Amino acid sequence: METFLYQASIFLLAAVIAVPLASRMGLGSVLGYLLAGIVIGPILGLVTATSDLQHFAEFGVVMMLFLIGLELEPRALWNMRQKLLGLGGLQIVVTGAAVMAAGMALGLEWGPALAVGMTFALSSTAIVLQTLSEKGLIQTAGGRSTFSVLLTQDIAVIPMLVVLPLLAASGMTTLKADGSIDRHGEDAHHSTMSLVEGLPGWGVALVTLAAIAAIILAGMFLVGPIFRFIHAARLREMYTAFALLIVLGIGFLMMLVGLSPALGTFLAGVVLAGSEFRHELESDIEPFKGLLLGLFFITVGAGIDFGTFFGEPLTLLALALGVMLLKGAILYGLGVIFGLRGRERWLFTLGLAQAGEFGFVLVSFSLQQGVFLPELGERLLLVIALSMLFTPLFFIIYEWLSQRMGDGGEERADDEIDEHAPVIIAGVGRFGQIVNRLVQSCGFGTVVVDHDIETIQLMRRFGFKGYFGDPTRPELLHAAGIDHAKVLVVALDDPAATTRLVSYARRHRGEGLHIVARARDRTHVYQLYQAGADDIVREMFDSSIRAGRYVLEQIGLTEYEANEAQNTFYHHDRYTVRELAKHWRPDVPAKDNPDYIARAQELEKELETALFSALERKDDAA
Repeated sequence: METFLYQASIFLLAAVIAVPLASRMGLGSVLGYLLAGIVIGPILGLVTATSDLQHFAEFGVVMMLFLIGLELEPRALWNMRQKLLGLGGLQIVVTGAAVMAAGMALGLEWGPALAVGMTFALSSTAIVLQTLSEKGLIQTAGGRSTFSVLLTQDIAVIPMLVVLPLLAASGMTTLKADGSIDRHGEDAHHSTMSLVEGLPGWGVALVTLAAIAAIILAGMFLVGPIFRFIHAARLREMYTAFALLIVLGIGFLMMLVGLSPALGTFLAGVVLAGSEFRHELESDIEPFKGLLLGLFFITVGAGIDFGTFFGEPLTLLALALGVMLLKGAILYGLGVIFGLRGRERWLFTLGLAQAGEFGFVLVSFSLQQGVFLPELGERLLLVIALSMLFTPLFFIIYEWLSQRMGDGGEERADDEIDEHAPVIIAGVGRFGQIVNRLVQSCGFGTVVVDHDIETIQLMRRFGFKGYFGDPTRPELLHAAGIDHAKVLVVALDDPAATTRLVSYARRHRGEGLHIVARARDRTHVYQLYQAGADDIVREMFDSSIRAGRYVLEQIGLTEYEANEAQNTFYHHDRYTVRELAKHWRPDVPAKDNPDYIARAQELEKELETALFSALERKDDAA
């Protein structure tokens, strides 16, 4: 107990000191965690034997993938199939083959070389997604492509774990009479609770499919009733307990059938993405994810073997940088093939050039299966850790390149929109932001599109999703889901663009879409009525009548009287706009339209009468 408390105190103290310092220096939290681990491990020797703690901390990666799954509806995942199979699949195959060829050139047999190729084909989901989220880059074109590749890599870990035992040295792996794989010495490393140990291939497949089906069915039919049962207890901690049970239980089930816990929890997250409990699950899991991810990064830093490193530092540094340069060259070429441009291509290249946390898993598993010797395994683990240590520095290089390219005035490509929601918000300035916050706070999804990249990036820093692009372009509207949305909010600064967008949306969807539009002034209101808007809000109208109410309260009216005057003015003004719209002519200025002027004067007199009547009714009631 004393040892546990000692190590926990050291880890937390190191994180509290190193992470804020690294963040203030612009290095990011991930590099801060890694440096904290290096200081308390190899440098000061305050902690040792971090392997057990690292297995515990890996659940931070599992929780992160669960939260990622919650953000992806199955339809969105299907829409990503081209990048998952094309971009992600090509990256794994080409990188694995290139690293395998390099390994054979350095003297490795084809089996160990293939294992090394598969290991270095993977990138760090934990570091990259954490950094992309912190820097507000996850929804850029490069960020979405990076996410697609990371997702494909996480899924590819499963077949890699199946293939690795087949690459073991002679005598280490044989086939039983029933066709199942006999891995000698396996019992020493695997839990006797395994549900697939000793089963033939078809039995393993059936058990695996049954486990996946159980996760999907439980997410569809059991989570809702259990949540409602827990809600009846009115105990906040029960929500957290149930959220942790989902993640840990699914992770344990996946381990029993020999699959990745991360894949199982990701699948559960996708199933629950459309659930009304999604936001509750996110808020319950998020604190544990952040803490365990930080702990994972610290254990990576603390586990670096500097004795081996200082024995051959130039060789190991050259191997780490060589792997990153090789992967970077392949990623850059794939970025060109798949249409990434400028800064987005560099983000994709530099963000994925490292090895990943699943590399530790594959190397450890390969050592257990006798795929290669312990000396090679130690060097591989060190190269993986060094590449992860270099990754935050690569993001700093990306920011420098991005600034240089920004000065060149390169046009930025629109983001790829791969999610749909019942509400589309076009334009997210001061007006659209408030609409978006209100709608999302009530639990409804939105797709936000704006052509100001600085506004989108600012939104992302505060945790709100948004996509960069011109919302008046029909193809971008269709990508945002205009064919199925219930409400379109048009909150653009440009009145002409607002009118064009409303007109197109009305022609395309007819009466099946409710359009709420922001108007610059009363003339713009008339234009939007003709274009087909259902609800029109003038920019300054509501704030102006509220200010007028405050004035009335200060010059003698009671709060009740001022409120009655405000409501009467509001409803009469809406009636006035509808009446004047009948006389408005787009080709004649209002000052030159006598019918318009005459009707406006009549309506102004009606307003005075209405206000006096409202106040008199109040006096009579008193």
